[in-house]
Amino acid sequence: MKTLEDYMNDPSVAHLQMPLREVKAIRLMIYDEQKNMTSEEIKKYYERLAERALKEYGIKFVASAK
Repeated sequence: MKTLEDYMNDPSVAHLQMPLREVKAIRLMIYDEQKNMTSEEIKKYYERLAERALKEYGIKFVASAK
């Protein structure tokens, strides 16, 4: 599996200025991870990322009472 550094040195990305270069490299990395996934697998991928982010930042959702 390629690392972010590998994507940063990719010829299609290497010529860009640093902030844009990093964003493009991350987008390429995500594309490569997901290109053979089904829509259900992609959905689960983002659910796992969201759950991990919520735990990491201590965010809790509370349903409003009606």
